[in-house]
Amino acid sequence: MDEKRLRQIESEIEKIKRDLLAIGEMRPGSLSKQYRVPQKQIGPFWQLSYTHKMKSHTEYVRHAFINELKKQIASYKTFRKLVTKWRELAIEHSKLKIHLAKRNHPK
Repeated sequence: MDEKRLRQIESEIEKIKRDLLAIGEMRPGSLSKQYRVPQKQIGPFWQLSYTHKMKSHTEYVRHAFINELKKQIASYKTFRKLVTKWRELAIEHSKLKIHLAKRNHPK
């Protein structure tokens, strides 16, 4: 059973690697619509907020680039999910290999 799970984890990791290769342009952050006069919703503008190297950044974004940025942000979120899943699988894989090695080579 353990060896079967080990092969399954390896297969899942290979799929994650393929999925990562398919990711296009990406950008971290969140996009929000702001207003110069919020109470009356006058003067809308877009802001991109993100953290890079432990520093917070905010950039103004022109309306023409909103759709492209939304795609890049979605790609980044997919990237993060895949890396997190890979990390979880790698930890499980390592523990399982150690467990199998102990079982096959008792003291």
